[in-house]
Amino acid sequence: MEQLSTFLASDFFYKFRRSPVAVGAFVVALLMVLAAVFAPLLATQNPFDPGSLNLMNGFSIPGEPNQFTGETFVLGTDDQGRDVYSTILYGLRISLFVGFSAVLFAMVLGATLGLIAGYTGGRTDSIIMRIADIQLTFPAILVALLIFGIAKGITPPSYRDEVAIWVLIIAIGLSDWVQFARVVRGATLVERNKEYVQAAKLIGRKPMGIMVKHILPNTLGPVLVIATISLALAIIAEATLSFLGVGAPPTQPSLGTLIRVGQGFLFSGEYWILLYPAATLLALALSVNLLGDWLRDALNPKLK
Repeated sequence: MEQLSTFLASDFFYKFRRSPVAVGAFVVALLMVLAAVFAPLLATQNPFDPGSLNLMNGFSIPGEPNQFTGETFVLGTDDQGRDVYSTILYGLRISLFVGFSAVLFAMVLGATLGLIAGYTGGRTDSIIMRIADIQLTFPAILVALLIFGIAKGITPPSYRDEVAIWVLIIAIGLSDWVQFARVVRGATLVERNKEYVQAAKLIGRKPMGIMVKHILPNTLGPVLVIATISLALAIIAEATLSFLGVGAPPTQPSLGTLIRVGQGFLFSGEYWILLYPAATLLALALSVNLLGDWLRDALNPKLK
């Protein structure tokens, strides 16, 4: 309780309360995360359980009774009779899981390589940074496509759908580690010459202990900001890959997969199959991005 009281009285929380954009973005992002976590309780059906579907409910107009069954669906249904509202909730789970996992993987990998490069210097630093520079010359989505294609090619066909989500996480993570590595390396170059690091060396601390216990905590501020912004980019990258047909499998569709399916019915009049998943993706990415932008400004000492 004491820590909570300290946080509520801090300048950080005061700035947060005084920013309507940050509060609104946080509320929207939080509601979507909660909706994804409690999807089995909030959804009217399991849209990916064939036994719970009725083809007669296909193409139900939002808010209007189906002409064959009389059932009403708030956001309508797709061609298979799946409730669009339920598919969005389950699609949110996949998109958020891939986004969080990919950012966590990229953050751990990038921070580790950045710490090693900045602390050791020399040839190790040059090799890691040159690899990072080479990767930066390619668009992140192309890097993710390449990694996903290679991983899918070496995976036996019978296991591709089962490991597709994990391959997607690794592909997005490997395409996004560079910015974490560069920021952590820059902070490490500054911190490694300070007195507390020299004191740790004098008392016999090992390099790994110095990097993890002393230098890393002082780099977490910018890393947290990058992670928040990268989350929105990772969600968009997942949606892009799934829209292109190389992301989440049809048995575990994300928001990107739902958009890909919906665009096939856009010009035949069933606009809701595309509109609502696309609006959900837009709201999720925008709220996370706005929250990341505010966090960057709030933690920037030059703006205090």
